Amino acid sequence: MKYFKDKTANIQKGAKIGNGTKIWQNCQILKGAAIGKQCVIGHNCFVASGAKLGDGVKLESNIDVWDLVVLNDYVFVGPSAVFTNDLTPRAKYPKKEYPSFGKWVSTLVKTGASIGANATIVCGNTIGEWAIIGAGAVVADDVPDFAVVVGVPAKIIGWACECGNKLNFKGKKTTCKICGKQYIKEKNKIIKIK
Repeated sequence: MKYFKDKTANIQKGAKIGNGTKIWQNCQILKGAAIGKQCVIGHNCFVASGAKLGDGVKLESNIDVWDLVVLNDYVFVGPSAVFTNDLTPRAKYPKKEYPSFGKWVSTLVKTGASIGANATIVCGNTIGEWAIIGAGAVVADDVPDFAVVVGVPAKIIGWACECGNKLNFKGKKTTCKICGKQYIKEKNKIIKIK
């Protein structure tokens, strides 16, 4: 495997890292973690043994990607964003020792989604393709494809093109003014048609 690793990064034997990936200062990648090709892992990041990152993922600084978190291809995660994997955490009753008290819960972030700085992603939810999560938002529910969400808890305030620019709907169809991609809107669902 050919990837860049800063001399301060700690990558355990058994971690899978794709070609062209760059791992910067003070990162820790655990055995069993899977990181795709052409990713950028910013300084002070942690990737747990049960985490999976697709190709072209970009983690800015100070991000922990825990077990059962899956980031599909081209996901962007802004600095200090937070993922969780436990809805009922108790220091005295860890899930591995007390499985009858609950279990860890997965999170899926689909292709191309962007998560703003300091956002919190509560486990058990799915963030749709090319969605944008605003800085500081708390995602406590599923986010549809192409949705722009902000606030605590995060609410839909609009829609974004795959290229990241705002989509304006006047009826069911629209065309991105920047890249020309076309979309149809049906209730809270956006479908790219061209």
